[in-house]
Amino acid sequence: MRTSIATVSVSGTLAEKLTAIAAAGFDGIELFENDLLASPLSPEEVRLRAADLGLTIDLYQPFRDFEAMPADSLSAGMRRAERKFRLMERLGADLLLVCSNVSPAAIDSDDLAADQLRSLASLAAEYGIRIAYEALAWGRHVDDYLHAWRIVRQAGHPNLGVCLDSFHILSRGSDPIGIEAIPGEKIFFLQLADAPLLAMDVLQWSRHYRCFPGQGMLDVAGLVGHALRAGYAGPLSLEVFNDVFRQADARRTALDGMRSLIALDVPEPVVPSGFAFAELAAADPGPLGEMLTALGFARTGDQLWEQGAARIVVREAPGKAALAAIGLESPDPDASMARAEALRAGVVPGERAIAAPDGTRITFRPPASPGPVTGHVVEIDHVALTQPWHHFDGAALFYRAVLALTPQPSLEVPDPYGLLRSRAMNAGPVRVVLNITQVQGLPSQHIALACDDLVATARALPPGLLLPIPANYHDDLDARYDLPPDYRDLGILYDRDEHGEFLHLYTVTLGHVFFELVQRIGGYRGYGAVNAPVRLAVQHALAAGEGQVPPQ
Repeated sequence: MRTSIATVSVSGTLAEKLTAIAAAGFDGIELFENDLLASPLSPEEVRLRAADLGLTIDLYQPFRDFEAMPADSLSAGMRRAERKFRLMERLGADLLLVCSNVSPAAIDSDDLAADQLRSLASLAAEYGIRIAYEALAWGRHVDDYLHAWRIVRQAGHPNLGVCLDSFHILSRGSDPIGIEAIPGEKIFFLQLADAPLLAMDVLQWSRHYRCFPGQGMLDVAGLVGHALRAGYAGPLSLEVFNDVFRQADARRTALDGMRSLIALDVPEPVVPSGFAFAELAAADPGPLGEMLTALGFARTGDQLWEQGAARIVVREAPGKAALAAIGLESPDPDASMARAEALRAGVVPGERAIAAPDGTRITFRPPASPGPVTGHVVEIDHVALTQPWHHFDGAALFYRAVLALTPQPSLEVPDPYGLLRSRAMNAGPVRVVLNITQVQGLPSQHIALACDDLVATARALPPGLLLPIPANYHDDLDARYDLPPDYRDLGILYDRDEHGEFLHLYTVTLGHVFFELVQRIGGYRGYGAVNAPVRLAVQHALAAGEGQVPPQ
């Protein structure tokens, strides 16, 4: 299947967009009219530049507010169209996207719409051009893809077909199975975009929050399946309007887009079965070793610390302490690595490892036997990684496509000086939490260690190792739940959901990293996000040198 992307989906000038799109491996582009209008390149130069880069111009768009207009407007619309057709001849493009009308002057008449689109298609045929009619989710009278298809079928012109856009279909809650009733040869183009589930006006949702397939919560893959079963044989094309993408590096964005399309067609993923290890690096690894010893770990190798199935590698490297790598247990490490490479994950030079968008190295290992039982820590529960703000959606796609982790809805957590945006992703026992924060200077990563008895673990820890939790937090907790007094005395935080309970506490920070100790009781599925504002406030206070929170 050929791949294409709308130029509006990436940042930069038209020339920069073409270079980035070609570098990512796309076959073609949708040329967005605004990009052409703002470019100093002539249509002939754009055509040659695209061809030199190995790109075809698969679609020119958009042509707006044409059909179902009063008769006295038709001649003006046809004149506009003829100018576009001449321009498309210069570009070497033979498919024009016509959006359903949003003008207040549009008439609610399928007969009129069909007649006028037939006239447009007849004129287009004289130039060797086809018309792809698309139902906008906010179209004045045509806002559903099957309605658009009925008008196209009624018009009955060979140069007129439909353009199907996953966002316009799925954002309205329409059932995409109806696509299979459309003959494949009449589906002239397929545009793909995902989106987070937001309660907002669909036009604003579309214009600012679209994302690549796999970055949102819409079933784009299912819609593609319906189109292919209908017989669609054109390109899979991305059309994404996103404020962050417009500011991010075009090459990175284009690569994310290509990864999203590859993920629609790669073999079934090899799902990781657990954490093999987490690797910490620091110029002075001594304090990390001391903390791990205090947490009950035994040093079983030159750089390896173990407790149950939790393994922490500590190595010497320039800089402050940081989480540098994650090892994942895989039933087939070679297959996991091959999938990662197929999805354009960057291979770390000289290592059998890939690099996540934030630079964290990831390796795949066969399952191993647990280490010595020296305390109550049994395994790594999750790792939390903070992403640059403009890499957040790309990181979510990476962990979903490459590592087969299932995303959960995004959360926004209040911070004393801003907001922390968080998204958890998991596959069984492998849990990764992606964070972005508007506030600089706080620790950016942490490792959560699962315990079988958090109270006993906390009692055994030396003074000064844990974050001091304000008494106000436990006063509020006591008002809501009947909990053991040990929770207050030991600084344990608490949450519950319909599946179970969650106990957790945090260590002080070393460099850029800290540890979280957790105990899941029953089937608790969350991460204690309700308590994150308390943790963030205490970390801010300590980072500002305000000392310890007053004792309870």
